[in-house]
Amino acid sequence: MAEEGFVFYLLIFVLAVAVLQSLGIGFLFFFKRSGEKRANCFYGLLLITFGLTLLHNILYITDLFQLHPQVSMLPFYFTLAFPTLLFFYVKLDLYPNYRMQWSDSKHFILPIGQFIFFVLLCFNFFNLKSPLTRDFYNPFYGAFEQFLYLASFFAYMYFAYRYVRQKNKELKSRAEAKKVSYLKTLIQTLFFLFCIHSIFVVVDFVSFDFFNTDLRTLKPFEALGVLSFAALVYWLGVYGFQVLFWGRKVFRN
Repeated sequence: MAEEGFVFYLLIFVLAVAVLQSLGIGFLFFFKRSGEKRANCFYGLLLITFGLTLLHNILYITDLFQLHPQVSMLPFYFTLAFPTLLFFYVKLDLYPNYRMQWSDSKHFILPIGQFIFFVLLCFNFFNLKSPLTRDFYNPFYGAFEQFLYLASFFAYMYFAYRYVRQKNKELKSRAEAKKVSYLKTLIQTLFFLFCIHSIFVVVDFVSFDFFNTDLRTLKPFEALGVLSFAALVYWLGVYGFQVLFWGRKVFRN
């Protein structure tokens, strides 16, 4: 999809804006004074990991992986971190007095494993001489990773939404009701957009692994697929912008 053309460059522009938006807003969350600091850090990391993963996708569709194989090994891919970061952002915002337990460490096994995998790749620990390719049973970059990504994201959204519903039954003030409303909108919109994104992921997997047809060679499918992911990035950025500015009083301590 690296052929020159107005539509292609427009697509890259739209994706690049999403990357800059997520990285910029995500960085600001680390300096956000209002709200639960740990929750702010989790959301900042969520935006940054989404932005870097979208950057990974941009590099892929521009064929830079083929021209420069080492680029595919950069640690810019964090699909398995999204669910955990989202879940703890919601949980800590709703229950700021919660103290992390050792039992919570299990939620970080896959995200940390994926990060270490790409760090090792970056130093060419596996002696790869060609662009990184998706292996079926690779839990960090392959078909199995995509299954873990989709399954865990839906599961953690469900668990986060359960916390929102539980908090809704315990409301003690108007301010708490407003915060719950913000988080409920975040998850509901994210669920809708992720369903659309999941369709592209599943269709791509089924066509390639069961029918030996690579739909990514079709420009419209590849463009819509990456845009479905960019929509998630844009929504998280818009929500983050709201919380940083006119919604900051809602999330004060």
